[in-house]
Amino acid sequence: MSKVFESVLVIGLGKVGLLVATLLHRNGFKVTGLDRNPGEQVFPCQQGDVSDHRTLHSAIESHDAVVTCLPYHLNLQVATSAHQLGRHYFDLTEDVPTTQEIREMADTAKAVMAPQCGLAPGFIAIVGADLAKRFDQLRSIELRVGALPQHPRGLLGYAFNWSPEGVVNEYLNPCEVILKGQPTEVPPMEALETIVIDGVPFEAFTTSGGLGSMCETFSGQVETLNYKTIRYPGHCRLMRFFFDELLMSRDRERAGKILVNAKPPVAEDMVVVHAAVEGIKAGQLFREEFVKRYFPIEIDGNSWRAIAWTTAASVSAVVELVATGGAPSKGFLKQEEIALKDFFATNTGKLFQPFTKNE
Repeated sequence: MSKVFESVLVIGLGKVGLLVATLLHRNGFKVTGLDRNPGEQVFPCQQGDVSDHRTLHSAIESHDAVVTCLPYHLNLQVATSAHQLGRHYFDLTEDVPTTQEIREMADTAKAVMAPQCGLAPGFIAIVGADLAKRFDQLRSIELRVGALPQHPRGLLGYAFNWSPEGVVNEYLNPCEVILKGQPTEVPPMEALETIVIDGVPFEAFTTSGGLGSMCETFSGQVETLNYKTIRYPGHCRLMRFFFDELLMSRDRERAGKILVNAKPPVAEDMVVVHAAVEGIKAGQLFREEFVKRYFPIEIDGNSWRAIAWTTAASVSAVVELVATGGAPSKGFLKQEEIALKDFFATNTGKLFQPFTKNE
């Protein structure tokens, strides 16, 4: 299929960024990586820092689109340059204020502005919206995602395979929800519940940013809409102790360093996705669910953690959809506007298929 655009700049070649660039390169895009220390890759790379405005602006200007895989607080610099240059923009942020500023830019954008293209927010919104389409009338949409070690040790039962900065942000910022039919905010690390998947007990609790723009999209349509993070039992209680009683919420940077030092990354991880929608279908109250566990896979001879490939495949699939005309190519792109079947039909979306029943 012909592409609306061909060249993509991927900024930040960390665990996820490198795979994003690899997947896009493998799928025929002209990819360039930008990083402080890019190393030797199969695609061209440029050494640079986003704090250097001239370097950033020049790199974006020479491409049709940019994907930033940087920490959320650096994304606005990239988004601003992309907007000024009329280039397509994609990111993985879960940060609500950052997304709100990008949303404002999108009103005058000449290209697409697509933040929140990762796993949560991102893929989970696509899944939730797909389930919601199957109902005549909605009652609730409840979305849950967890990135976990397969073989947990210790009381926390966790390993920091994802950005500690992002995790701390999600645990401490207010959470957008729809409660009793009204959009509102609730505290993080609350509304603790038990979920059992394939016989394994988990807990889930409120965290920030996972819904993306869904509260706006489904306002007036549901009584309940919320997002929770999945962890092993006991995790939430200990994190409340860490942040509240030890006052680590006052020093987020230090909190992240302590947690990573205590719970470093592991190779054998898994991603748990649980989406449930309730409503009226054919005159009867019914519940539809999408429940999957994703594990590390091999891509081009290299093993990739579950959190890395599910996140990278999500944003790569969205880039592919926009590039081939399968999604809007101008203005703000809501993840829930993307059809799940179209997502799965992309080259990178197909990576989810071995774990997914035929729709």
